Amino acid sequence: MAAQAVWQPKEEGLREICGLLRQHIRPTSDQSRILQQLQHYSQFPDFNNYLAFIFTSAEGESVEIRQAAGLLLKNNLKTSFNSLDSSCQTYIKTEILPCLGASDRNIKSTVGTVISVIVEQGRISTWPELLGALLQCLDSDNLNHMEGAMDAISKICEDIPEELVANFPGLGERPINVLLPRLFQLFESPHASLRKLSLQSIKQFIMLMPAALYSSMDRFLQCLLVLSRDSAAEVRKLVCAAFVELVEVQTAFLEPHLRSIAEFMLQANKDSDDEVALEACEFWSTYCDSQANLDLLREFLQHLIPVLLTNMAYADDDEALAEAEEDDSLPDREQNIKPHFHSSRFHGSDDDKNDDDDSFNIWNLRKCSAASLDTISNYYGDDILPILMPLVQAKLSTSTDETWKEREAAVLAIGAIAEGSIEGLYPHLLEIVEFLIPLLDDKFPLIRSITCWTLSRFSRFIIQGIGNQKGLDQFNKVLAGLLRRILDSNKRVQEAACSALATLEEEAADELVPHLEIILQHLLSAFERYQKRNLRIVYDAIAALADAVGAELNQPRYIDTLIPPLISKWQQLSNSDKELFPLLECFSSIAQALGTGFCQFAQPVFVRCMIIIQSQLLAKVDPVSAGVQHDSGFMVCALDLLSGLVEGLGSMIEALVTNSLLRDLLLQCCMDHDSDVRQSAFALLGDLARVCPAYLHPRLSEFINLAAKQLETPQVSASALVANNACWAIGEMAVKVKHEISSIVMTLMSCLVPILQHAQNCNRSLVENAAITLGRLSWVCPEIVSPHLEHFIQFWCITLSSNRIRDDIEKEDAFRGLCAIVRLNPSGALSSLMYICKSIASWNVIRSQDLHDQVSQLLNMFKQTLRAQDWELCLSMLEPPERHKLTNYGI
Repeated sequence: MAAQAVWQPKEEGLREICGLLRQHIRPTSDQSRILQQLQHYSQFPDFNNYLAFIFTSAEGESVEIRQAAGLLLKNNLKTSFNSLDSSCQTYIKTEILPCLGASDRNIKSTVGTVISVIVEQGRISTWPELLGALLQCLDSDNLNHMEGAMDAISKICEDIPEELVANFPGLGERPINVLLPRLFQLFESPHASLRKLSLQSIKQFIMLMPAALYSSMDRFLQCLLVLSRDSAAEVRKLVCAAFVELVEVQTAFLEPHLRSIAEFMLQANKDSDDEVALEACEFWSTYCDSQANLDLLREFLQHLIPVLLTNMAYADDDEALAEAEEDDSLPDREQNIKPHFHSSRFHGSDDDKNDDDDSFNIWNLRKCSAASLDTISNYYGDDILPILMPLVQAKLSTSTDETWKEREAAVLAIGAIAEGSIEGLYPHLLEIVEFLIPLLDDKFPLIRSITCWTLSRFSRFIIQGIGNQKGLDQFNKVLAGLLRRILDSNKRVQEAACSALATLEEEAADELVPHLEIILQHLLSAFERYQKRNLRIVYDAIAALADAVGAELNQPRYIDTLIPPLISKWQQLSNSDKELFPLLECFSSIAQALGTGFCQFAQPVFVRCMIIIQSQLLAKVDPVSAGVQHDSGFMVCALDLLSGLVEGLGSMIEALVTNSLLRDLLLQCCMDHDSDVRQSAFALLGDLARVCPAYLHPRLSEFINLAAKQLETPQVSASALVANNACWAIGEMAVKVKHEISSIVMTLMSCLVPILQHAQNCNRSLVENAAITLGRLSWVCPEIVSPHLEHFIQFWCITLSSNRIRDDIEKEDAFRGLCAIVRLNPSGALSSLMYICKSIASWNVIRSQDLHDQVSQLLNMFKQTLRAQDWELCLSMLEPPERHKLTNYGI
């Protein structure tokens, strides 16, 4: 049989593709046309062979053309390698390997990228020649060959480290076992590039921790300590990063070396290279959170805290310094406008919003140092104050323009320790806040802005002080100061003041009622004045105010001040403008606060929400007809605003929904592929079930089955937040439709009970909602649930005992269910009596006399059934406060 001929490019094809690549790298070319032509060529089976040839062998072409061919080849192989003919795969592999030692750095780097993609797509076991070629290059004395091999290895380690750990038949040893000794040897290389690449490669295995690295850990740690003195900053940075990962996952290995590591990290935190210092700074928070030897770190605090405080001052090249000079007469720069991410509506105790989201901002040494100080204060509390506060006072005592950054860093430090060291700060809080208030009017905008943030960190304690005259006077000063800064001419200060006010509002709640008018005036002035970037924060502050004061907002003078400008903005924005997101969120809070007072605005708001949902559902299948591109964020915001309307209007919503398409649209949203849409849809379903269950009735079984499907194990694993809302909605429907849910109770139990049994692995709020819903099903259908109670009552009562479950109507329903099924099957509950008692003792007070009586009867039934010594034994297993609470039930 004749040998298969080696593929050779045709001159014409080579010329045409090289010509296209020349145009491709020319910045003035029509890129869309060129990409179309390249797409045309990609239909030919040997197109990737041409690219491989140009990349590896077209000596007459420029490096730029060759690299462009290599990158295009890489992109193609990512999507189509496994569909290529085996002869093409072999040709590409054969051509690539000799280029490992290319003299040009860009070509060498692209070779490594292509190799990594081939391994990712085709597995290392199908390319047995690769490992030998890499080792041959590493064992040579040629720096280009060694760098080329290490570049490829580091990329494989970064992209698919598990591939090098796996045991493949035919390879003899696991690749990591062969590579690791070579990588350790390269730590001693005179070439910084090789030391960097070898350490970078090994670092990728710290989290995986294969046996080869685990057994070599002592050697690895010794090597890291040697490399910690490396002359190359990029190597020292990797050493810091490796120690950060190791302290997170392998603290025990570090114990003998912790002092040396901490000493190195302290020095690295002062490194002249900011990237090294930043990587070192990450160590302290990770160290504390790992709860390694905290006493050891305590010895270093005297030296560490001054370093952190120094690094908290703005660097001269910090972008924030330039931005801070922008006043509100200058238009926003697009790159400074954060994308808005709406959080879907969530029913449960995990509904915590993080207002300090810096994900869009650049993480730098200043922010990391402040975060580290915050974490250290949480672990060491007041012990850091004797070290930190004299330094802070010294910086704050300066008054020259040249030292403003030092003063700003000191104010930031006070804010950073506001929670962790509060016990030590609390006796001096009046003086601290009194000192901060004048800084709201400082001449430097960044001092004004950081003072807003620091004051917001003390919001809870400022509010707690309102009970005495001094505290009240101080609260009034803080509020007045923040309102002044909301109308600051500096954009950065506006942003900080609005955010601080929102935090203060959340803590103050109805303490704000006497100040409502002045707060609304300032927020509406800001609303008229702010540009797009800060306008979103005004919406947040208005929403926080509505959440804080609730129905107190429902007065004509407040409504007339607040609603017209918001409606005007609402009318200006199109249904495809993402600036609708924060406005819809704001309206949701206002609708809930105003309640029936929102009726006059409800109809147009409801109609527009319906239009948005309809158009987005259509846009998924036909964006041209819809007139908008599909974006699930619009659906989520519209569904959440509808939930706000339902919550605010209560049963009055029925007049809006009765003749609408909401029921059918909601059903589609409950089936949407986007989990955020489903999460909000099930929240709305539960809200509707509470106030107008009759509206849902025609499609009730479909809603219940869809909600039940979210509780199946794969769905719970994929999206616990969707499952949480679906679980809550089932409970709301159950208590309204009662026996109509009976046909699916066993299916629901089979989903709810495993959630309770594996509570430690589940979202906490989902577990709590599962317990409430199981209780509601037990109340509605006790005859179906009671025969099975011995299989779940212990786990169920443990969850019901949680102090995170509020004493409210939902908990009352759950305990009605508990009483109902235990009455029907007391013997099944007997072995878990102690857990039942603990769950009953979790109540502070049962407001429903009917339920109180049922619980009392239940406890007395067991007391009378058991022998006296068995009853006393049960009570002896309770904590004294729990036993005391049970006396409220006449036992």
